[in-house]
Amino acid sequence: MLLLSLVLAALLSFSMGALPHEDFLQCLSLRSNDSSTISSVIYTRNNPSYSTVLESTIRNLRFNSTNTPKPLVIVTPSRTSHFQATIYCSRKHGLQIRTRSGGHDYEGLSYVAKVPFVVVDLVNFRSVDVDVENRVAWVQAGAILGEVYYRIAEKSRTLSFAGGVFYSIGVGGYISGGGFGLLFRKYGTGGDNVIDAQFIDVNGRILDRKSMGEDLFWAIRGGGGGSFGIVLAWKLKLVPVPATVTVFSVGRTLEQNATQLILRWQEIAHQLPDEMNPDVSMFSVNSTQDGRKTILASFSSLFLGTIDELLPIMQQRFPELGLSRQDCSEMSWIESILYFNQLQNQPLEILLNRTFRNPLGGQYYKIKSDYVKEPISETALNGLFSRLSDEEASSAIIIFMAYGGIMDRIPEEATPFPHRAGNLYKVYYNVNWQEQDNVNSQKYIDWSRRVYNYMTPFVSKSPREAYANYRDLDLGSNNVGITSYTQASVWGRKYFKNNFDRLVQVKTKIDPDNFFKHEQSIPPLH
Repeated sequence: MLLLSLVLAALLSFSMGALPHEDFLQCLSLRSNDSSTISSVIYTRNNPSYSTVLESTIRNLRFNSTNTPKPLVIVTPSRTSHFQATIYCSRKHGLQIRTRSGGHDYEGLSYVAKVPFVVVDLVNFRSVDVDVENRVAWVQAGAILGEVYYRIAEKSRTLSFAGGVFYSIGVGGYISGGGFGLLFRKYGTGGDNVIDAQFIDVNGRILDRKSMGEDLFWAIRGGGGGSFGIVLAWKLKLVPVPATVTVFSVGRTLEQNATQLILRWQEIAHQLPDEMNPDVSMFSVNSTQDGRKTILASFSSLFLGTIDELLPIMQQRFPELGLSRQDCSEMSWIESILYFNQLQNQPLEILLNRTFRNPLGGQYYKIKSDYVKEPISETALNGLFSRLSDEEASSAIIIFMAYGGIMDRIPEEATPFPHRAGNLYKVYYNVNWQEQDNVNSQKYIDWSRRVYNYMTPFVSKSPREAYANYRDLDLGSNNVGITSYTQASVWGRKYFKNNFDRLVQVKTKIDPDNFFKHEQSIPPLH
């Protein structure tokens, strides 16, 4: 009776214009096997907790304005039957589903849609079950990477998962987009280190690797979230890490020969040992000499080993940087996660805190990505530095992230993530701004587009590649209605190259009516 009262109250509180939504709520109450539990995981707009739940993991506040479309209902399932009921009722009553694990979709597609929609938020689906003896872990898709790292470290300081840097990223979306991270040059992407999954399809079937088949298992490990169904959990392969790792960060301005160091870095970074994860971050600072703007290049890396092991490598391969013992710090692997999140001296328990803290600055941002196959010239770098000195770039950062390592030895068709051999490094463009300047957000977005256009001659071509987890709707998007293969291939080949065609085949088989869709979801063939 309590559930019936709640549903009736919800129905009465909405206008006649929300009939599909009213029908959806009634359907949920009738469809669920346990009506008493599903009532506690439904949030309608008149629920006092609705805004808190919705905003809890909106990571890019560009998509939290009064004009941003909001879901009619948020469902936070705590059992598989809740997913089944939500999928069934959404299909029956013409509502789209957006699935959110950590909320880091850079274009907000896990919680924003242009049509009537429901958010399935995985916040209650985040258990982490670590089996040290067999070096595996079953992780529900709503867990954040920090929870995974912490639970592994509870049982072993010499095992980890090949995951991402930022601890608040949701495991579900991270692996669905491929999963680039600190250990990828040693062990591959997150998707490369998945050995099983629990998945629910459009018909409500709960599938594992054996029952879903190898084509679908391949597709969900890098083919992008929100296209095929909902991943409930991943079985992850745990990989060895040494008891002691080393981190370093060395900053050089243009006046301190940064340009020549970057030119050299481009030549050698992809050839450094697999145990390293070198990158160089570039941003504008005020010069200490005369107060004018200059560019600071920060050369950093994780190294799976000690300082004594690292220094001879750097002295042989990159003596120009002048890396010294004083530039390096030794720590455990789990402590390096705190280091790269700028949380040094914090207790490990902070990794369990799902509250987002962005080490790169603002909460309003635009992200883009590129891949580089040939070193960029000094003249081209100077043009990039000039643009980093623009007023709009005062909080921008551009990072070159070295490839090579095992990535050169894994075939690009191994998973949908195709960015393997032949890449020197990936480029990450981030322009961000503060709340008080959000009225001027377009000028920052325009700046990112100008920089991206400037880089065209220097990056990959045919297609100009991009990383699916750095989602960028500037690359193209699907129609709200029927999406054509030709239309989707414009952005799809940038993310997936030739793997796009296989993804379309999988989509056509598993979801032929295209229920699971968004602006950059894989389309079925019609």
